[in-house]
Amino acid sequence: MKDLNDILGMASRVQEEMQKAQAELDNIEVQGVAGGGLVTVRASAKGRILGLAIDDSLIVPADKGMLEDLIVAAFNDARTKADEAANAQMSKVTSGLPLPPGFKLPF
Repeated sequence: MKDLNDILGMASRVQEEMQKAQAELDNIEVQGVAGGGLVTVRASAKGRILGLAIDDSLIVPADKGMLEDLIVAAFNDARTKADEAANAQMSKVTSGLPLPPGFKLPF
């Protein structure tokens, strides 16, 4: 059995790695797309929206409802991809830890 200092040292290192991974998430960029590429949302893996692109063909006042739906779909697609990127980044950090199934970090 490891002594308390070893366990605390390991916990400290894990915490540092988690903080680094969290900081890196803001540098990972994902792209959500809707309407076959007519609406595109760029976001960080932390979910911060970086940009929005709307194809000129969609800017028709009569199609406002459809455009709004496509923007929502693109945002949701970007959020899903951001979550996937965040989970992949976090799993790199926790891959060597003997955690029970379903156990999530940070606490």
